[in-house]
Amino acid sequence: MKNTYLDLIEQSYYFPQEGFDLQDGNLTFYGVSLKYLIDKYGTPFRLMYLPRIGDQIKKARNLFRRAMKATNYQGSYNYCYCTKCSHFHHVINKALQYGVNLETSSSFDIDLIQNLYNQGKLDQKVKLVHNGYKTDEYIRKIIELQDLGFTNSTIILDNKNELKKVLNFSKGKKVQIGIRKAIDEEPQSAYYTSRLGIRASEVLEFYRNNIQGKTNLELTMLHFFVDSGIKDTLYYWGEFQKSVKLYIELKKECNTLNSINLGGGFPIRSHLGFEYDYEYMIREIVNNIKDACNAEGIKEPDIYTEFGKYTVGESGATIFSVLDQKQQNDAELWYIIDNSLMNTIPDAWSIFEKFILLPINKWNNEYTRVNIGGISCDHSDYYNSEDLNQQIMLPRYSSREKEPLYLGFFHTGAYQDSISGYGGIKHCLIPSPKHVIIDRDETGNFVDYVYRTEQTVDDMFKILGYSG
Repeated sequence: MKNTYLDLIEQSYYFPQEGFDLQDGNLTFYGVSLKYLIDKYGTPFRLMYLPRIGDQIKKARNLFRRAMKATNYQGSYNYCYCTKCSHFHHVINKALQYGVNLETSSSFDIDLIQNLYNQGKLDQKVKLVHNGYKTDEYIRKIIELQDLGFTNSTIILDNKNELKKVLNFSKGKKVQIGIRKAIDEEPQSAYYTSRLGIRASEVLEFYRNNIQGKTNLELTMLHFFVDSGIKDTLYYWGEFQKSVKLYIELKKECNTLNSINLGGGFPIRSHLGFEYDYEYMIREIVNNIKDACNAEGIKEPDIYTEFGKYTVGESGATIFSVLDQKQQNDAELWYIIDNSLMNTIPDAWSIFEKFILLPINKWNNEYTRVNIGGISCDHSDYYNSEDLNQQIMLPRYSSREKEPLYLGFFHTGAYQDSISGYGGIKHCLIPSPKHVIIDRDETGNFVDYVYRTEQTVDDMFKILGYSG
């Protein structure tokens, strides 16, 4: 009796599970037939399943509100989407349908906000949190937004010098600001203190000397962000507690301070065995803030989060065909896919991110250990480590089989397009794959369409200066 790939998955993980199931022996993604999309559009293609964005927003909101209700927490919860995770109109527009606030990172984000406002997609009451290094242009555009009526716009000071720029461009107008607290990085980090934010030991003095008493400055928010994410670790809780303590100390001197911003950091599923207790972590965050404030007689702050990867990551997938297989030696079987992994999933290549990797078809074939290679000439264009025994297991297939093996990398919805330079020049001039969008219409039926076709030679020639 042969051991099929389906047997392997069922023995190793609970399957089917949220987002993944089989239909007629082929994989589905949130109920969408991937085989149908392959037959319709061909491979390779990027896929965005937009309804997942709303699911994630509602989940986080419900858990925070439930935790706050259970503890009689007096502050509010505010969900911000980080535009840098995916700037696409269809992504931000879907998030805005669920009433999210927005976090920005650069001056061009402000142009994006003005564009959405001009389209009627964005209300002036939306809460805007402005992070990142503040160039003159960035601050100028933020002030212009406030002149347009965006009164809930908060400039987060990333360093002390930014305050001078804010005062210069605001010309006496009242400006809402926040302070980003620098965190101590994990012990194994290449540096001790994050380059982002103002050192905790300097925040109170900075407030007293530069903000306190200035009628045109209103300090409302303390911001911190732990790069390793919101995790149940001694490191995270240590940085969290230090930040809450600083908030309380600052609040005692600043009546206008009313918000603490946890930044981003909720993880997403990177393998089928992923486990994370969102409800527990949110409950502990709310309880810890409340207890610390109550102990000092301080009113609980409004809580902000800036979820980017959590919002959009699980909506994405990248689908390939296996073009060829090469048995290089007794231990190395290579599956060669029809694009470059370095170009299409740069996180996997650059910072060794893991994604859920599953075959679309041939689940009843025997499985074997493989390496996956792209079609570029670069030695690093490969993927060969998975959660299951630190190796990749995929269906074995014969070249005599009529249908090729199709593979999918799932939960690739965040950062891939911006890091790889969507629509630009790629390594070896391998074109960007077509971009397919899946949504649901008013009656709940699936709607699919091509947002962008595969990049053409002419597209690349125009960029490179060979045309005109």
